Amino acid sequence: MFWDMKRLECLDGLRGLLAMYVLAGHLAPFAVLPHWLQMSVSHGGAAVDIFFILSGLVITQSLDRVNGEAVPFLLARVARIFPVFLPVFALAVLIQPAPCGFQHMPWIGPDDAAHMICSDAWPNSWVAELLAHLTMTNGLFPNGVLPLAWVSFLGPAWSLSTEWQFYVVSLLLLGAGAGRIGASMSWLAWELMVLAAAGVLWHWMAPEDWQFSRAFLANKAHFFALGVASVAVVRQRRGALAIYAATLVGCLGICALAGSGGKLLPPLVWTVCLAAQTRPDRIDLRPLARVLASRTAGYFGAISYCVYVVNEPIHKLLAIELARLADGNALLFTVIWLPSAVIVPIVVSDWLHRNVEVPALRWGRAAADAWSRGQARLVGE
Repeated sequence: MFWDMKRLECLDGLRGLLAMYVLAGHLAPFAVLPHWLQMSVSHGGAAVDIFFILSGLVITQSLDRVNGEAVPFLLARVARIFPVFLPVFALAVLIQPAPCGFQHMPWIGPDDAAHMICSDAWPNSWVAELLAHLTMTNGLFPNGVLPLAWVSFLGPAWSLSTEWQFYVVSLLLLGAGAGRIGASMSWLAWELMVLAAAGVLWHWMAPEDWQFSRAFLANKAHFFALGVASVAVVRQRRGALAIYAATLVGCLGICALAGSGGKLLPPLVWTVCLAAQTRPDRIDLRPLARVLASRTAGYFGAISYCVYVVNEPIHKLLAIELARLADGNALLFTVIWLPSAVIVPIVVSDWLHRNVEVPALRWGRAAADAWSRGQARLVGE
């Protein structure tokens, strides 16, 4: 059986651990915690970069399974993203004008990250920003057009826009037709690297009003490229390691040229986790493989998308109520906040996963299969 037809347990577990890391990073700024602990969970952006690498692997394999056909692929993607996103986004819009209660949390300074996570300002261009979120185009606008559209209303939605840009670009670059996708994967990886290099040049040369946020695909294309190059490694194809190594070097180079030295870590972390999935015995990564393939990590992997999307509005609602209850008592707030800000989003995510996400995924697969069968009958006739 091919590797691409098997469940990648280690990478599912990695997805779960990354989602919990993002959750921890969003809750930590509200609590009174040691500085070292706050800093240790403050790299949520790097965790999302690893999500993008993982997406490069998963989405390319999905395209391969449908021979690059746009309709079944997009049906499956819509079913994957929108059924969970839409109710959570509606909740985020509903509570957007609600004050976060910072007046009851004097331990949080005006420049603390909590103010970026919990916002109570209604956007000036709210109609355009609502439409941008609903169409997943909120990452396409430069600073001079809609400067905060990429994070307004629902912060985590910025990466969903980046994902959709990747879906469309992959469809355009790979094209359709049986047998073409597998042979084109290495080309897709290099084309994404070229796009990333263009993004660096644009960052250096363009005026401020024409700069793009990190939600713009060109600013993240090198991470997707590394995921695409990982497909051949997972499938154990000849020459895969050489292609992967070249893409890894290019990805690290783009990170360095972009002036983001901290971004060097996601490609390296991914490489270790990919090795734990594909070659745990050869390089003795069995302990890591066992952690990533554990039932706990797998569970969090299953609900990871729900956790990622829902944690911010849930945290805002919790912060409003607990701030009133604690009324300036930092210790009381922290003692209640830490467990509740972990447990409540997980409970809500579990419910969303079971009652919304799983049924939607089944519908998406059925709709994609039905369309493919219909096309096959038309061709047969």
